[in-house]
Amino acid sequence: MTPGRQRMSFGAATASVLLALLCAVQLLAVLRAPAAWLPREIAVTLQPGTSIVLGRAELGAPRAAARQLTLRRDAAGAWWLRNLEPVQPIVLRRGDARVRSSDVPLVRGQQIQAGAARFEVLAQDAGSATLSNGERTWHYDGATLLQDGALQPACPDALLASRALALWNRITPYPLGLARPVSLGGLLYCGNRLASSTFEAGTASLGRLPDGRIALSVRGDQPVLVSTENGWEDAAQRDQPLADTDAVAVGRTVFTLVPNGDMLHLRPSGQVALSNTPQVQLPDAVRWQWQERTLFALPSPTPLAWAAAIGVLLLGAVSVLPLLRQRVAGARLAMPLIAALVAATATLLLITQRSSGAPGVGVSLLLAWATLWLTLRFYARISLLPAAAVLLLGAGLLVQLEMGLGASDTAWLRHFQNSTALLGLGLPGMLLLLSSVGRNNLSRPVTERVLLVLAGIALVGVLLQVCFGSETGVFDIQPFEFAKFALAALSAHCLALVAGGATHQQRNWRFWLRMAAPVLLFVFLLGVALVRVDDYSPLVLLLVWSSAMALVWCASRGRRAALVTAAVAICLLVAGGAAMRSGGAVLGALGFYPERFQVWSAPTVHPHTGQQMLLGARAIAQGGWLGADHAFGLAALGGAAGDALAIPAIQDDFAPAFLLQRHGLAAGLALWTLQALFLVALVRVAAGAWGRALAANDFRRAWLGRFQCFALCGGAAFVAGHLLLAWGTNLAMFPIMGQPMSFLSAGGSHLLFFICPLLAFGMASTPFNEEIQSCRSMSNTKSWAR
Repeated sequence: MTPGRQRMSFGAATASVLLALLCAVQLLAVLRAPAAWLPREIAVTLQPGTSIVLGRAELGAPRAAARQLTLRRDAAGAWWLRNLEPVQPIVLRRGDARVRSSDVPLVRGQQIQAGAARFEVLAQDAGSATLSNGERTWHYDGATLLQDGALQPACPDALLASRALALWNRITPYPLGLARPVSLGGLLYCGNRLASSTFEAGTASLGRLPDGRIALSVRGDQPVLVSTENGWEDAAQRDQPLADTDAVAVGRTVFTLVPNGDMLHLRPSGQVALSNTPQVQLPDAVRWQWQERTLFALPSPTPLAWAAAIGVLLLGAVSVLPLLRQRVAGARLAMPLIAALVAATATLLLITQRSSGAPGVGVSLLLAWATLWLTLRFYARISLLPAAAVLLLGAGLLVQLEMGLGASDTAWLRHFQNSTALLGLGLPGMLLLLSSVGRNNLSRPVTERVLLVLAGIALVGVLLQVCFGSETGVFDIQPFEFAKFALAALSAHCLALVAGGATHQQRNWRFWLRMAAPVLLFVFLLGVALVRVDDYSPLVLLLVWSSAMALVWCASRGRRAALVTAAVAICLLVAGGAAMRSGGAVLGALGFYPERFQVWSAPTVHPHTGQQMLLGARAIAQGGWLGADHAFGLAALGGAAGDALAIPAIQDDFAPAFLLQRHGLAAGLALWTLQALFLVALVRVAAGAWGRALAANDFRRAWLGRFQCFALCGGAAFVAGHLLLAWGTNLAMFPIMGQPMSFLSAGGSHLLFFICPLLAFGMASTPFNEEIQSCRSMSNTKSWAR
């Protein structure tokens, strides 16, 4: 055996041992988790004419108030519900419709009393309403508010995104207008705001319901009264009939309703409280049926889940056909078939989790192990890229598993179960889909068409987010993550064409149209960042990516002066970022990111909005070097997660704080090392691809090498931006920005639409690099396969 192969085997063995240790730690956490019980069904018994108040303890709903709702039966025996906590509205599900207990559709002649202001509904139709306070008249269509037929002036505190949205609604026809609610309260009639001097702004609003009607929505402690046939009543505490109601949702807990005479059965799902023992003090009219949390529970999959799983399995089998035509050895066929089986299993669990219920944590853990080991051994040689990636993924799954096992409700384990299902679907699927890159079967014209389609899908997704979503995404998906991957790939293709020295005769209008595609996508993403995201973190990601691509382009063209200039500019930007803390108050006064800069500069002065930063700093301090248990977190495996779970969005933005609190700064340094190795591996594969592009004998191989180089560099830049923002947020180097840490946080869209395609593309590029380099008798073989 050659020395090179010995060193390579040592690297592969090291990666395998470390992954096995991570799997053992995950298994130990599951085995050491104490028994937990939760209510399977809650039975409420009431006689006609009686009522009962239910809250957090009686419902087993962690997000419910201590006195959340009243259930009662009228003299005829019908069931009614009244919400008692205006800050926490209840959602009633009636077939496909969703009705909030705090929403009151406007009707003609109705009056609204908000503080000292009273408004009367003069007219109402399917998509608009007209209101008056006796002196002025307003017309609202769900997007634009007109006072006496004219637009109100913009509010002095209106942000750039709000002004841009108002301008869009002003110049576009009604069907293209974006929903913009009207806020009640404050001192000024401006923008989309109706003043009421004694009413806090934002407590109540007017908005468009899914069916197009205009409704009043109340969410706050101050009561808003609406007139009815029987007098005035509180809009947030109205009686709701349960006759046609299938389920009610309190916070993240959903109760399926099954009436049975004098008894109403509530079957909880979603976020349900856990108990160490099957005992709880309840009123006489309330009775619980208990069930124990099991490790290997698997709800019955729906026919849709089976059909989708079989479809994924067949698609995976189709990807093996090129290998069968080549009559390759059976060992090379095994991994693609296993990948298809893993992806089909993940599809089955993912759809079952969304429809029937979540599987046991043991089932999800087995799927995670299968995905990680498949990724590590998918190709014959274990290179640095998959080795670093699977260790990072294993560490992230361990953190999510510890949060779920240590929490006092079932919702936290959903992050782990969702991540394992998405990882099991996305990574094997992408490995199968992109395996043609490693076999050098990638066609430039076909790739160009595919990239344009991906860019179009990304634009549609981002547009849907602008129209119907929020900064967190739309339809439980974050299109910005897919758009980042599409932008990196499309830009890489365009740069590869230009770097290839395309002749001037080829640079016609079609050529420049192709070049404009990534620019259009980039500008569109900038617009979304300004309109829909209030922390501007996507702007930072795009800045990091564009700066890195400028450096890579200058380096590839041998333009030393431009390279030095770009490097100096980036250093100045870094220095400016380091000096932001001293200038945070100035930037806030200028209206750029005002609240978060003020909280970042002085979090103790803002105890409520600064809670996330203060709790994160406290958790990191508790961890020290060896973790809170002084044993690198091993003694606390499977135990309670402690106060760290009180940090808002800890599963996403502050997952590193949990890692440092649980396992200590030593584990943080190990994580930093793995993250650096992953970035180095991406750049290493990109450099090898560029070298073979220079040595290629035909245009297609040269284009493919350049495309791989620019795409991997762009992906590495985005990952570096995520790591920079995440560590900067957790260590208070930056204001709080809502970006997940790659591999560690529970960002489903980031994992599925960005990390999985990037990792699969990088791994598919590595065997191609090996095949080309083996013909060049490289003598500097490292311990990892190149």
